[in-house]
Amino acid sequence: MGLHHAMLGRAALGSFSKALPTMGETERAALEAGTVGFEGALFSGQPDFDALRMRGPNRLKPEEQAFLDNEVRALNAMLDDFEIDQGHDLPPEVWQFLRDKKFFGMIIPKAFGGLGFGHFAHAAVVTRIATVNVATAVTVMVPNSLGPAELLLSYGTQAQKDHYLPRLADGRELPCFGLTSPYAGSDAASIPDLGVLTEREIDGQMVRGFNVRFDKRYITLAPVATVVGLAFQAMDPSLPEGEQQLGITCALIPVPTEGMDIGRRHRPMNSAFMNGPIWGEDVFVPMDWIIGGEPQVGQGWRMLMESLAAGRAISLPALGAAMQQTTLYVVNAYSQIREQFGMPIGKFHAIGGLIGRMAVKLYASDAARRYTAAALDADERPSVASAILKVQLTEAGRQAVNDGMDILGGKGIIRGPGNLLGVAYRHAPIAITVEGANLLTRALIIFGQGAVRCHPQVLNEMTAVQEKDAEALGQALLAHGGHVMRNLGCSLFGAGLIGTPPPDLRAEAAMIARVSAQYALTADLAMGLLGGKLKRMELLSARLGDALSALYLAASCVWRYEMEGNAGLLPFARAAIRDQLGVAVQVLRELYANMPSRPLALAAPVLLRGNSALRGLRDREWLALADALRSDATLITQLCPDVGQPKAGGLLDLMHAFELAQPLAKELPDLNQALRRTASLEEAAATSHDPAAALAYLKAADRVIQVDDFPA
Repeated sequence: MGLHHAMLGRAALGSFSKALPTMGETERAALEAGTVGFEGALFSGQPDFDALRMRGPNRLKPEEQAFLDNEVRALNAMLDDFEIDQGHDLPPEVWQFLRDKKFFGMIIPKAFGGLGFGHFAHAAVVTRIATVNVATAVTVMVPNSLGPAELLLSYGTQAQKDHYLPRLADGRELPCFGLTSPYAGSDAASIPDLGVLTEREIDGQMVRGFNVRFDKRYITLAPVATVVGLAFQAMDPSLPEGEQQLGITCALIPVPTEGMDIGRRHRPMNSAFMNGPIWGEDVFVPMDWIIGGEPQVGQGWRMLMESLAAGRAISLPALGAAMQQTTLYVVNAYSQIREQFGMPIGKFHAIGGLIGRMAVKLYASDAARRYTAAALDADERPSVASAILKVQLTEAGRQAVNDGMDILGGKGIIRGPGNLLGVAYRHAPIAITVEGANLLTRALIIFGQGAVRCHPQVLNEMTAVQEKDAEALGQALLAHGGHVMRNLGCSLFGAGLIGTPPPDLRAEAAMIARVSAQYALTADLAMGLLGGKLKRMELLSARLGDALSALYLAASCVWRYEMEGNAGLLPFARAAIRDQLGVAVQVLRELYANMPSRPLALAAPVLLRGNSALRGLRDREWLALADALRSDATLITQLCPDVGQPKAGGLLDLMHAFELAQPLAKELPDLNQALRRTASLEEAAATSHDPAAALAYLKAADRVIQVDDFPA
């Protein structure tokens, strides 16, 4: 059998060497970062629903729940969205509260003075803050996400941990991390910032280190940072030509340090969170400042990629979830309070349809966020899944806010304390852009990295080609052929269920299994036809990334429903799965139509057969979901559990009005009719069976309907 493998491998080695893309060290480090979870099973066409069930449910430790109930609630009650936006900074008392309550030390273990929170708790804190004020959420998330604390925990020397972690935990040190350069944005691995190995005399002793020059921008918290994490290219000019480049290296530089200029601001969409550039010329970085010391010189890219495999799944997805939850809460409440043409605007189909879609998308994207947090808390580091989350949650947040602005109409575009979504609308493009722009992430990370990490044989084939191992290549090719034939059969005749999904969603799980097999087959056909060219054909690879993302969200809905056991949300779970699978199938159809192969385009209807049940939801189904949200206020609480109560502003006014509306729900049409007839809040309230409650509601509703004005 080994001889057959070797013969096959030798025959294929030449053509595969030309077809497969070359893999440099930085790309290998990125590919090998993190772990593969359920997204790998979907990519292989073999989703195992028993394996899916093993992750979760999300659990909060008592101290984590207490922090959400007390410290986070108290923080939100200090936040006035408009006031912070106008002031371009957090109030001093908010900064102090964040330090005092160790918001900057959530991921730091208790042994170093931190809170020692898990990933789900960390995400929940950021989400709840972001529903009230995004700038504060960003300020909290950066020290707890990709940055010095996480790098120190994984790679720092004991002396570095002992010095910095307690100071980071209690806010004595405020960190930022400088990676992006003006000439190295998306292509972060090509940063031109250079550190040359040298020695300097310090306090009478010669100290080894790097003389670094750098130019960084878009660095969150830079203007207020007391310690700067820095990535630079290290080199040793004493080595032979060709060996001088040591690789990307990460260091911690205290503020101030001679030669480093820090303190100016960028204004991303004029947001209040701190962000700015950092420059350095002739900055000496001793070896003690290298994260992990001298043994970690040149290991910075691997360190960053491994950290990003987890961090990308937390912070920006939390912001996206917050935008979705806040928007759904706002439009559902506002559309019941605001009337036009004699009835609540939520009853108009154009608005009800948007609200139904918003709720379904929120169920799916938040399911994926929660499932991935459960995987992280189980010590996985799912790099491809984290990229899926980053794209899907930030895009869903942007779409929700866009739709919400349409529903609010004039109320949404008048700036002032009473505006409900304007600041979030302005923030949405920031989340789309940072930590890997979504345009890049869809094509090059979700599918590009996913094809190598998640496929059962591609990495084996690439490694065999690189090592010129004919026998290993032959083994991988035979296994790959069997993989393709299995998925072809499942695509044509249906895929059997692996594992036991919840009975309520058995039919949906079977659809996930079939579309997963069709996706796996399509990915193999695309890679087989185009080889390394597929990496450059980004419109095609982005579609493959989108289809995998939709499958991941659909499967996460199955997990969420089983973990929560909430029968009231079953219609939303079913709709969310069907909606995501509909997206996946439509994307695959577009892919076949655009691949440079006429036979494949003609074969697409056969290869994608059996998906007639995945038609888009009918109008009546979207409207039924919106009606359910209007008639049962508990559904909004279940879909939007993280929406916090602010200090002041339009959201607080809306919450108050919506709460007062509930006991009067049956007589609200008559009250509004009386108000139109009398043009008097008091006279309209007098027609109610409870005039005092009616007057309180009408006054609160009037505050919601009014918009802000200012002196000319």
